[in-house]
Amino acid sequence: MTSFSHDGGLLRMPAAEDRIAFDPAFGTRFMLFVDTEEEFDWNAPFRRTGHGVTALDGMARGQAYFAAAGVKPVYVTDYPVVDSDAAAEMMGLWLADGAADIGAHLHPWVNPPHVEEVTAANSYVGFLPEAVERAKLEALCQRIAERFGALPVAYRAGRYGVGPNSARLLEEAGFRLDSSVRGRFDYSGQYGPDFQGLPQYPYWAGPGRRLVELPLSTAFVGLLRGGGERLYRVAQRMGPVAGALARARMLSRIPLTPEGIAAHEAIAAIDALIGEGVPVLNFSFHSPTLEPGHTPYVRDEADRTAFYRWWDKVLGHLDRRNVRAVTLDQLLGAVRPHGRACQAA
Repeated sequence: MTSFSHDGGLLRMPAAEDRIAFDPAFGTRFMLFVDTEEEFDWNAPFRRTGHGVTALDGMARGQAYFAAAGVKPVYVTDYPVVDSDAAAEMMGLWLADGAADIGAHLHPWVNPPHVEEVTAANSYVGFLPEAVERAKLEALCQRIAERFGALPVAYRAGRYGVGPNSARLLEEAGFRLDSSVRGRFDYSGQYGPDFQGLPQYPYWAGPGRRLVELPLSTAFVGLLRGGGERLYRVAQRMGPVAGALARARMLSRIPLTPEGIAAHEAIAAIDALIGEGVPVLNFSFHSPTLEPGHTPYVRDEADRTAFYRWWDKVLGHLDRRNVRAVTLDQLLGAVRPHGRACQAA
């Protein structure tokens, strides 16, 4: 279980005063983060080699779709992608056109320096030695700056793998926003972080109160949703009970992603999060999903058609609920220093 304290960090419950309050005119907004990464076999052990960066046509199609929909994605981008000439050129044009933002996404097993053993445990960069995490972060930031002319200010750890030193290291590197915390999920059984109990709202995470945490959005839906995370934990410990509750539409945990989540489920999660007063809904998916055959979620052209149909339905519902897209700059501009009050973007 997570050890809660009030001294900053990404694995700790924030203090009440760390919650970022927005002006009422800000309303409820949504953002899209794309985990922009190499293609690899998700069922195989981690390897430094044997990956590709070939889903560029799919990425271009996806970017055109979101630009037409008035959504400016944040492509949190890992080392193999930013190191690809073709990918960097394509994404650089989106950045120059003001159609997308580029952030950082760190897969330690393919990110230099290559000093650690490649294992499942070491796939969570935040649990590597501090000096190794810092060196890998510096290498990634430098490569992004070389490609795009500026250091990134938004970050998401690969596999959501932040650790006890991550918030401080991100602040020191000049990051202004992290989106690695996946509240209501626990990865400790596979060597990763435990985010259970952490909030869905944005808050100050770094020790210097310069780093905004924007958690990935996850809702509980169903007749028993009032039991929330505590009831869900109990059900999980009882083996098949969690699945039975979900099938009976009594209690389900629904993240805001098109990967493995039906549109009607996402819509129910949107409504639940709005009901909880969450000011920014954080959607995400992996870039290889945009090209058939690279992830379990889009295996063929029919799946890709369904992927865009999902977005048609979800974006339509967001519009009906008056939930507008917000860009990275707009969000950061709405956050006043030390987060006591914010202006609408």
